[in-house]
Amino acid sequence: MVEREFIYTGHPARVIFGFGTTVRLPEELARLGKQRALVLATPAQKAEAETLLALLGPAGAGVFAGAVMHTPVDVSELATKQADALSADVLVAVGGGSTIGLSKAIALRTDLPQVVLPTTYAGSEMTPIIGQTENGVKRTQTTLKVLPEVVIYDVEQTLGLPVGMSGTSGMNAMAHAIEALYARETNPIISALAIEAIRSLARALPVIAKAPGDRDARADALYGAWLCGICLGSVGMALHHKLCHTLGGGFDLPHAETHTIMLPHALAYNAPAIPDVMKKLTDVLGSDPSGALFDLARAIGAPVALSQIGMPEDGIDKAVESAFANPYWNPRPLEKEAITALIARAYSGERPVID
Repeated sequence: MVEREFIYTGHPARVIFGFGTTVRLPEELARLGKQRALVLATPAQKAEAETLLALLGPAGAGVFAGAVMHTPVDVSELATKQADALSADVLVAVGGGSTIGLSKAIALRTDLPQVVLPTTYAGSEMTPIIGQTENGVKRTQTTLKVLPEVVIYDVEQTLGLPVGMSGTSGMNAMAHAIEALYARETNPIISALAIEAIRSLARALPVIAKAPGDRDARADALYGAWLCGICLGSVGMALHHKLCHTLGGGFDLPHAETHTIMLPHALAYNAPAIPDVMKKLTDVLGSDPSGALFDLARAIGAPVALSQIGMPEDGIDKAVESAFANPYWNPRPLEKEAITALIARAYSGERPVID
């Protein structure tokens, strides 16, 4: 039976999905009436940014290929100065969460429109959320000023995504959908999208791990990631995202890998408080959904321990303190001893435990 009382807010964005859709970038800028695009990328994707600049011709103003993890404030301010110097009237971001985060940070400061071409499964492109890091602390805010105006999903752009990054990026996306199922603002529309997203990614990621060039699996994964992004941008998140922001910002851990490791443990912690959600996830992932996510991470070759990605063992207590300093809403109240045990298991790569 459908819930009879709920609130759903749809966010305005133009989405183009398919194979080879990158070629539509110039016409999308023309539709927006923009003529001076600053193309953003990470240093590793500078070549892709240069290709887009050439595609834009006279509408390309320049490239800033300095995006890095966790959107440091100093990098954002440097990129904003370049946008001003070039008299840019639109931002074009090609890449994953780091580049999209930089684009949002510039938009926050300038109100420039954004056109995003995702090359990973981060999902940030569908949200009005921005997280910025300064002095080792990552702070988030929600504002429509950072919601991209146009998102061009081109499956071709993801075919070269390395297997490891594909897996962790996809698990990161699944985290958005899973937490959306038990968010305080959850509603039937988002729940339906979340289940479809989880099913698509759970089906696609093992195939990609074995056959990275499988076009159907790549399309499934990008489609699922899109839906996960809608989930992330439509409802609040809970313990999982709080822990990941704490760990990522506090220890400079890689974003997608941190989400991959923490997801099974955060779900196991909340499981006793969300029996209906666990039933839905059982229908999609099989019995013991938190264990299934842990097994999925191992099956796709993703890290399963925080110790593998650079977290120091003496950081466990610091992470617990940070989690309790400004806790998110969560369906199960935060219990210090249990959270400490959760992070300790994630640190050592143990299987998640439901207690």
